[in-house]
Amino acid sequence: MKKHPVVILVLSIIITAGCQQKPGFQLTDLHVHLKGNLTIEGAVAKSKAENINYGIAVNCGMGFPVHSDSQIDSVLATFKGYPQFYVAMQAEGREWVNTFSRESIGKFDYVFTDCMTFTDAKGRRNRIWMPKETWIDNEDEFMDYLVNTLVTILNTEPINIYVNPTFLPAQMADRYNSFWTPERMDKVIKAARKNNIAIEINNRYKIPSETFIKRAKKAGVKFTIGTNNADENFSGAEYALKMIRKCGLKESDFWLPAKKNRM
Repeated sequence: MKKHPVVILVLSIIITAGCQQKPGFQLTDLHVHLKGNLTIEGAVAKSKAENINYGIAVNCGMGFPVHSDSQIDSVLATFKGYPQFYVAMQAEGREWVNTFSRESIGKFDYVFTDCMTFTDAKGRRNRIWMPKETWIDNEDEFMDYLVNTLVTILNTEPINIYVNPTFLPAQMADRYNSFWTPERMDKVIKAARKNNIAIEINNRYKIPSETFIKRAKKAGVKFTIGTNNADENFSGAEYALKMIRKCGLKESDFWLPAKKNRM
């Protein structure tokens, strides 16, 4: 039977509304940066307008404005008077563990890192979101090295969240499912579960995949929501909402940090 165009339009609106419907728990984006034109007051307004709580992340590591213990207190002081925000150390590169003391690291509400910066077997420093600083001689070998490096990070670095999870260089990203095989996924998931490290559902890059999230959920891994915005132009946590719905995630599947007293 042929459906009337009006009926089709109504059904489309209902389906779209269902896809965008928020779950019955408070959303918290733990990977927000004060970048572009997004000021701390702008973040206050944006968080309220969208009813999404924020964790503000400070980039810390070699080559970043915050690169020593002596800078930590002054950075954290900027968040006094904003108790609505969590404050995170985004640990950059693999040198960060030797750059900051445990005392300084512990002043943040939580710590996260990714596997987007590492030194390969030939001693080349890779920053895999930048094609000119990504060295790929053989794609499968590169992928194995990436996964093994990531597992080492999860096993040895004192972090709470693995962010930008399963990110691939631009020249490989269009074949995500080919490179992120079940075996590679499970290596990462096992290490995250073993070390009680949550895995971010990233809105900007729309990663990890639905398959990865379902495997991680089955293994008992906790999740967080994060965006890693480049400026003020982000909103809604759309990818996270989609994955919450498609993977049947509940509030109990998500991890939240405890806030430190910064008053």
